[in-house]
Amino acid sequence: MTQPLTHGTALVDPASTDRRKPRVGTVEVVVPVFNEEHTVERCVRRLHAYLDETFPYPYRITVADNASTDGTWAVATALAAEFPRVNAVHLDLKGRGRALRQVWGASEADVVAYMDVDLSTGLEAFLPLVAPLLSGHSDLAIGSRLHRGSAVVRGPKREFISRTYNLLLRATMAAKFSDAQCGFKAGRTEVVRRLLEEVEDNAWFFDTELLLLAERSGLRIHEVPVDWVDDPDSRVDIVRTALDDLRGMARVARRSLAGTGRVELPERVRQAQLPPGLGWQLASFAVIGTLSTLAYVLLFLMLRQAVPALFANALALGVTAVVNTAANRRFTFGVTGRRDALKHQVEGGIAFLLGLVLSSAAIGLLHLLRPQSAHAAELAALVAANALATVVRFLLLRVWVFNPRRARRS
Repeated sequence: MTQPLTHGTALVDPASTDRRKPRVGTVEVVVPVFNEEHTVERCVRRLHAYLDETFPYPYRITVADNASTDGTWAVATALAAEFPRVNAVHLDLKGRGRALRQVWGASEADVVAYMDVDLSTGLEAFLPLVAPLLSGHSDLAIGSRLHRGSAVVRGPKREFISRTYNLLLRATMAAKFSDAQCGFKAGRTEVVRRLLEEVEDNAWFFDTELLLLAERSGLRIHEVPVDWVDDPDSRVDIVRTALDDLRGMARVARRSLAGTGRVELPERVRQAQLPPGLGWQLASFAVIGTLSTLAYVLLFLMLRQAVPALFANALALGVTAVVNTAANRRFTFGVTGRRDALKHQVEGGIAFLLGLVLSSAAIGLLHLLRPQSAHAAELAALVAANALATVVRFLLLRVWVFNPRRARRS
């Protein structure tokens, strides 16, 4: 249950109070708060003054009270009564994601944004944050503390955790954005509403899940370098938040592997980029390929002790190819069940034959040039040939064997 308090239904254009020409586009800034009785008034007044003096677009500030147990709600309502451009919304349950879902989902603005109540991020970055959204250049925008142009003041512990978390996102989820956790984000409302339908988290992982879903859906995410000063009074439980984030990443990964985890959006809001899902597929294919290569090397070295190199190569490739195709079928391309499993293995075997031809040719050429080659030289030639075959194999699996259009036609 929520208790909204609003003053007027239209967003106020600050340009109407002076001679500046009004601009097209409206922005709603959400400030989620929980037990911030002694902070919220100072921060909202500062934000309001800054936007009133410098921001050239119509705006509204909404204080979203996350079930505070102190006097935060009373302060928020007093601010809403004092300033026509400030609203207050009360939620009975905690959760930053829940607050953003509530306010963003009901917003009438063209662009919705949020920032932390401590205003750790420099406000001069706010216009660069929302301008690409109002112009239609991007779909979402985030402040990045890890950008080369950023100036950040915070302790080594938080710096290490932040960099490790974002590195983990890039390594395991193929994320392209640099900073998932900065409390300074915005999005085009029509896009955000559609994403909210699929985002499950209502707490701290909300931001990351929204961004991962946006990337997998082919949306463009704009990054802005920010000046950021750590709040020493922050009450965020770092350990609990980190564990929640890891659980959230595992859940999003499961959805991705199952072939979900993206939304269908109108063509006009999609980014002109590589096909959605390619980043994740490349990452998954690379991991499976690395494990398959290790298995192939071990198997080849074992078999080479008893049989000639060509036979050892063919047998090692054959065994690993079957396992590799099955793993890519399930994890890279999200195909489950027994239907067409044999067909996929046969078609994957054709791609395997290409690898066999390339690797066999590499061994033959090596023996032609150096008849007494050592096993290490043979192995190096095979690995190089298989690397080339792997690229071709991925293309064949994506555009032919596991092409979703082909599956729909059948």
